[in-house]
Amino acid sequence: MSQFDVAVIGSGPGGYVAAIRCAQLGLKTAIIEKYATLGGTCLNVGCIPSKALLDSSHHYEDAVKHFEEHGIEIPGEIKVNLAQMIARKDGVVDQTTKGIQFLMDKNKITVFEGVGSFKDATTITIAKNDGSTETIEAKNTIIATGSKPSSLPFISIDKEKIITSTEALKLKEIPKHLLVIGGGVIGLELGQVYKRLGAEVTVIEYMDRIIPGMDGALSKELTKVMKKQKVKFALSHKVKSVERVGDEVVVKADDKKGNEVEFKGDYCLVSVGRKPYTDGLNAEAAGVKLDDRGRVVVNDHLQTNVSNIYAIGDVVRGAMLAHKAEEEGTMVAEILAGQKPHIDYNLIPGVVYTWPEVAAVGKTEEQLKEDGVSYKVGQFPMRALGRARASMDIDGFVKILADKQTDEVLGVHMIGARCADLIAEAVTAMEFRASAEDISRMSHAHPTFAEAVKEAALAATDDRALHV
Repeated sequence: MSQFDVAVIGSGPGGYVAAIRCAQLGLKTAIIEKYATLGGTCLNVGCIPSKALLDSSHHYEDAVKHFEEHGIEIPGEIKVNLAQMIARKDGVVDQTTKGIQFLMDKNKITVFEGVGSFKDATTITIAKNDGSTETIEAKNTIIATGSKPSSLPFISIDKEKIITSTEALKLKEIPKHLLVIGGGVIGLELGQVYKRLGAEVTVIEYMDRIIPGMDGALSKELTKVMKKQKVKFALSHKVKSVERVGDEVVVKADDKKGNEVEFKGDYCLVSVGRKPYTDGLNAEAAGVKLDDRGRVVVNDHLQTNVSNIYAIGDVVRGAMLAHKAEEEGTMVAEILAGQKPHIDYNLIPGVVYTWPEVAAVGKTEEQLKEDGVSYKVGQFPMRALGRARASMDIDGFVKILADKQTDEVLGVHMIGARCADLIAEAVTAMEFRASAEDISRMSHAHPTFAEAVKEAALAATDDRALHV
């Protein structure tokens, strides 16, 4: 029986990063993955393929709507080749997952393909796809089995017309009318992909605003921008039935007044969040506790109730984000090596990869009000930037929330071009407990989108913004 210092079950961003860091620290490491490719949901059917389609559809939209204004003339009709778009996405995924395999080889990590399940706290049985089994021993185990799409009890996902994000990444045709249940990150991103390609898109959301977990100002601005893009929204609607009638999907919902509303489309994307995935893990055999939501219960060091078993990523509490899982994987590896790492969960950024992009870190204005914190706000519009006008990306703003007494930055919320990258500046500043004045005194290159961060900081510092 093979013996390892650490076995990682699951090869998503949390799992493979944990394995690499363990190997770097001199621990003999194995990783167990049930699928033929490494990378988990993120690389195979999540972050990476969705961004590939977002970028391809963005290029198409620019060609159709904006090239002429830039002085670029294309003779003849511009057409979408969806099959090629999907094939390019598949190529990006293939290249990325092979990159993870290369990293496993480089770091001398043993890869097992199959479903890993606990026999006891130190023994793991691997049920391989060819029907055979193998058993290994591990002094320590890291559970990194991730999550899968959630649904609603009365919805039957047929994977043809009533679909999840997984199927939405490989459609054979552009929907005529895509109904999206859920106005969160996944629904909005994939909704925007197919809207750009010519579909009518209607987003049906239970809450009174989209991206409800983010700052209200971001929700309001993204709604305004996406309405301009002709996406339709039915907010405060409680979906009560989703039925397939031939090639049509009929969704019935109650609006905020209790009146029944009917929506009809040829596809329905169910994007109501994700749930922890522990199927086949046999956690009870190791004595590992799960909570009432199916998550693995861990302490502040991501250790389960069984001292040599840890869990990270979507399968434990907290935001279901790839980069959160990576930080947790690194932290557990370093704990196992005797180090004392930490994570500040308040400073894990969140991003929506629509265009304009939405990004945030720290506290929202609603949270500060609820906590009774005295704060000040500095906000700066993207349209006031020369760089934004040059590229025709004028929607959005940067909003900085700072403590009224100390000027420490408590939250940064932004919507606009390249905000997914710009948010890292805010994370860096907040990691070092920067004040709004600290950011305002840093030189930002001109012309850039990043100047909006400086200007918002100036606005938070005695309303000193220069360019509005």
